[in-house]
Amino acid sequence: MKAELLRLDSYIKELQEEKHHFENIFQGLARMIFSDGDSIHPILVNGRSTYDFDKFRKGKKHIIGLYDVINSFVAFIKDAAEYGESKDMAYVLVGEPGNGKTFFVDYLSSLYRDFISIPTNNKYTFKFMLPDGLPGYGSIKEIESQTYEDPVILLMNLFYSLDEGKEEFIKNGFTSAQVDHFYQNYRPLGADSEFILRDLRDYFDDDLEKIKNCISIVKVPISSTLGTITGKYPAKDKLTSSGVDLVGDESIQRLLHITNSNNPYRFDLRRGALARVGGGGIHFADEIFKNKTDLMKIYLGVIQNREIEIDAFKWPIDTFIIATSNNADVLNYRSNGEEKPILDRCKFCYVAHLTNYKLQENLTKYAIGSGSKTTFTGKNLHIDPNLIYTLSVIVTLSRLPRFDDKLTPVEMMKLAAGEVAGEKSVKTLAEIVGQLEHESDTTKRFGQKGLGQRDLVRMVNTLRGYPETNEGECMFALDAFKSAEEVILDYVQDNNERIKYFEDLKIARGLYRKQIRTEMFNAFMDEPAAIRKDVMLYVNMIIGMGRTDLGPDKIITYLDPQTGKTQPIKIDERFVNAVENELEMKTLEQKESFRSQIRKIYAQKLQTDKNYDFMDNVDLVKAVTDTRLNSDIASAGGLVGALANRTNEDNEKLYNRIVSTMVNKLHYCKTCAEKTIEFFCTQDHQS
Repeated sequence: MKAELLRLDSYIKELQEEKHHFENIFQGLARMIFSDGDSIHPILVNGRSTYDFDKFRKGKKHIIGLYDVINSFVAFIKDAAEYGESKDMAYVLVGEPGNGKTFFVDYLSSLYRDFISIPTNNKYTFKFMLPDGLPGYGSIKEIESQTYEDPVILLMNLFYSLDEGKEEFIKNGFTSAQVDHFYQNYRPLGADSEFILRDLRDYFDDDLEKIKNCISIVKVPISSTLGTITGKYPAKDKLTSSGVDLVGDESIQRLLHITNSNNPYRFDLRRGALARVGGGGIHFADEIFKNKTDLMKIYLGVIQNREIEIDAFKWPIDTFIIATSNNADVLNYRSNGEEKPILDRCKFCYVAHLTNYKLQENLTKYAIGSGSKTTFTGKNLHIDPNLIYTLSVIVTLSRLPRFDDKLTPVEMMKLAAGEVAGEKSVKTLAEIVGQLEHESDTTKRFGQKGLGQRDLVRMVNTLRGYPETNEGECMFALDAFKSAEEVILDYVQDNNERIKYFEDLKIARGLYRKQIRTEMFNAFMDEPAAIRKDVMLYVNMIIGMGRTDLGPDKIITYLDPQTGKTQPIKIDERFVNAVENELEMKTLEQKESFRSQIRKIYAQKLQTDKNYDFMDNVDLVKAVTDTRLNSDIASAGGLVGALANRTNEDNEKLYNRIVSTMVNKLHYCKTCAEKTIEFFCTQDHQS
């Protein structure tokens, strides 16, 4: 049966057959989050346990990180769905620009629209089909509920007493428990629906069947552009903003037909953003604290009472209000004591920047874009395989606080990404995060300050505009440092922050150097995973050295956890000692302590990740790289010299072979391969 022809009794019957749901917005969101089999699992973030929800990790462009935000949001929704105090509050995301607040809300809205699009989750409302002869409405023949009231709400208010309404539900096959559950979400009809219903009562002399024949059940449209189900109101300046944008205003067109000046239908609520999400929708108030006072008072009434009010007429609504704001606007609003009531009605969630550089690599891919890139002349634009790592490290380091007495920036970055940082424990990071949480100035908390996603997009755009990028047809990773410097100079106003970010750039450049050294070793060995194999060779050797069954031939067999196969290995103590010498370990005690630490880390990591390979241990990777370079071609300087001085045939062959490996096996283009080799050979790199 078409939705336009569905009658109230038929809809209630389908509801009893579980073809529809009657629930408030918070219960709907909770069901969306918890009830369709998506995994909820514990996870360690910055040294502390929390939960991750797969619901928010789906789609081509999904939410990255924001673990604390998601946990806070889910707890808020769950409390509101269980009739806690949260149901009378708004949820406000506060933080610096470019940290994902708006993206989170847009993703949530998209999730909810998809959820409501499922047939059994469709939202329905009603419209009155006005009979010929009903006075006071002129040529108006159909009136739809302006706030998309649920048909169940209409049935609850169709009788003079609540008990009569409950009896009607029971007659339709509902249990007493179901009815009691329904009536927990009872609310009166909106002013115009109540007024029209009263006119129909009078016209039909309270004949309920005739009144029902004038009621048609229709589906609520789902549209991001129409603002139904999910809607957004961005804060505007004081000249262009008006309460009409939120609640609507009198309609001149309706006044031409409506003869009774007391009829609240003369107000067109759909001109405002709130009515369009009034039937179980999400209202997004972007930069809410930038609104002028009269709009904030409207928001206070809506948040506190869940009602739209115009000229003392009231329209109860079922709406989740989620908002965003930056730190400065919240601080300014708090300084005005008269505005305290609305602050008391807000649940604040302070959103930090992403501090996990590995996850940031996914956001960096968002910033670069997934489509094919071209130069100014229309030629394909290659992306240096080191670019995503380099940009991610640059922005991540800028977001980390300075606690050099406890953790260096690199150690903090590695621990925040769940990696090994020498002997430093993740508990130290957790202590730093906990300490900063007690800062009254929220901008000083962990991850609150730093270069955001918009800054990252600016870096990418600046890099794309360089002549060398377009001439070489490649976005070269080293040029990212120059584009980052320009963005910091142009967009960072605070001088202290600017100084810190430039220091972070120096650290990032050092990490880039180490990355290139590893890449060059892989290219020299003509093997993409050469250094990884040698690192694991060292690890397996020191594990074998600790075994009690080690024979005089120094050959052991071990079960490779990655392949599940038994592998033989001959322990080369000269190689092991050479690696440890590169780590500046001179005494046997130092070496044994380090070996014990590596064995312990490997045993722990294998419990959760059988593919763990120690490539996050930058110092160990560098030591193995240097050892191999020293043993294979006399010294790292020897490789540099061979690549820099191609006057003899052997050096030219070596250079060409390395370029070929980089292009064919390591995803470089000729431009970034040659530039990377040039950087590897510079004195700047050697320093």
